[in-house]
Amino acid sequence: MSGRDLILGRVRRALADVPEDHGTSYEQAVGRGYLREHGARGVAETVDLLAENLADYRAIVHRATEEELPYVVMRLLAERGSRYVLVPPGLPPAWMSAADPTRVHDRAVSTPRELDAVESVVTGCAVAVAETGTIVLDGGPDQGRRRITLIPDHHICVVRVPDQVVASVPQALERLDPARPLTWISGPSATSDIELDRVEGVHGPRTLEVVLVSRK
Repeated sequence: MSGRDLILGRVRRALADVPEDHGTSYEQAVGRGYLREHGARGVAETVDLLAENLADYRAIVHRATEEELPYVVMRLLAERGSRYVLVPPGLPPAWMSAADPTRVHDRAVSTPRELDAVESVVTGCAVAVAETGTIVLDGGPDQGRRRITLIPDHHICVVRVPDQVVASVPQALERLDPARPLTWISGPSATSDIELDRVEGVHGPRTLEVVLVSRK
């Protein structure tokens, strides 16, 4: 018996008790009875839960109004001593209006070595999930290419509150286009060796700072 026959045989046995599909769509065939969110929370409570879970993943959380945001970004970059900052093409100009570092624009021709010389990157996001403390990027104009958020050591991510905050992963998936390059971020990049020694900054930024921005 070939490996192919063995695998197909196992598939047939696994499907033996499944009724035949007579035109039923995937959405109808797969049950969706799971919870869409865990517990009932208001908007403010959902945002507070997001902040709590972001911090639990070792992200640094800040809160600001739209008017305060440029000065928060300026302060965070100054505290880092960043001389160069990556800027996606669609980043709102006001976000960087008070900052001094030289702006490096997201370009296809930039090499990994050139990007590695940039200390910080500032982006928006597509959505933020409160229950998991996860930020999702989808390569939108205010986020840029995936690599610009993976190579610099410091990522400042702006989340618009409450518009971009959802309670759960199912709610986030409803807002996202699966055909886009989705990056799910739960805290700064980290890994552990066999002795469970945590090392940050291996597969992405060592420091993630999230600014929750409200209208007032």
